[in-house]
Amino acid sequence: MEAIRPTTGSTSGPAGANGSGVRSEAAPGATPGGRPPQLTPVAPARSAPAPLRRGLASVDHQLQGDVASAQQALDFLEQVAGQLQALKGELSAKLSARRGDSGAIEAHLRQLGATMDKRRQASGGSVDARLSFSSPAPASQRFRIKGLNLDMLTAGAGQTLSFSVGGNTQPLTVTVDPSMTRDDIVVRFDRALAPANMRVSADGSGALVFSTPETAWPMVRDSLSIQGVGRVAVEADTDVVMPQQWGASNADALRQSLHEVVQALAQVRRSQDAASQALSAAASRAAVDQAPPADIEVMAQDFADTASTPNYESLLALTSALVGISRERVLALLGLH
Repeated sequence: MEAIRPTTGSTSGPAGANGSGVRSEAAPGATPGGRPPQLTPVAPARSAPAPLRRGLASVDHQLQGDVASAQQALDFLEQVAGQLQALKGELSAKLSARRGDSGAIEAHLRQLGATMDKRRQASGGSVDARLSFSSPAPASQRFRIKGLNLDMLTAGAGQTLSFSVGGNTQPLTVTVDPSMTRDDIVVRFDRALAPANMRVSADGSGALVFSTPETAWPMVRDSLSIQGVGRVAVEADTDVVMPQQWGASNADALRQSLHEVVQALAQVRRSQDAASQALSAAASRAAVDQAPPADIEVMAQDFADTASTPNYESLLALTSALVGISRERVLALLGLH
């Protein structure tokens, strides 16, 4: 079916062969059959990119993110494990007096420190400073508020604390009364501060341990305040892997560094197991949610057709469909097959 665009001139007379009742004057260059050159297709070419956007929109972006973060974490943790093993060997050899290459130990420490400095980017934000794997939630920074602990909160009468973070004008209020257990208090804090992207737990000594995504940590560190008290002193968790603070100057330093390395290796293995389980779970989801081969072929052909059309609409469709699909995600998804 073709739409007809009338031109200026007489429109009277009998209906044309198409029954439209509209007759177009023959323009110069008209076809021998009298077909007007003004005839245009009803569906304009620029509507073609729409199926591409619909097709790629069906991709599970959460699955992509889970696969990519788990794969990046495994690659990073494998690199750290190798460097820790090499450092462990050098430290053990030095302590056992088999050889005394202090220069090699220092070189390994510098290498591991440089790797840890790139941790957030290399792991896709899924490994924190303690080398713990966390996904789909981002890696977090743990901290404490000086003087805020369960002993203080359960002593005497009830009390109310109102927290504010950044430019939030609405304070987050926590009310504690003497009838509450320690677990109740922790839950109360955790629920009250969740809107500010903070979670709360308690350590063995009764201190409240707060955590926030690493990306939010600078703002929390610099702006957290309690109404009536003002800015509070926050202390970042020191239970992190910091090779820059390990030494090899004497036997005691060597033993302490070896202890840190062994602890870090144990954590790396736990995180590798967690990341492997996350990747396996993602692979199972991918197998269940996999699109039928026929649909995949249609999407691939649609992509090729759209990419071969050099116009603005095609470019818009391609860039819109590929937002968020990184090289790491593609490699991780290919690794599932």
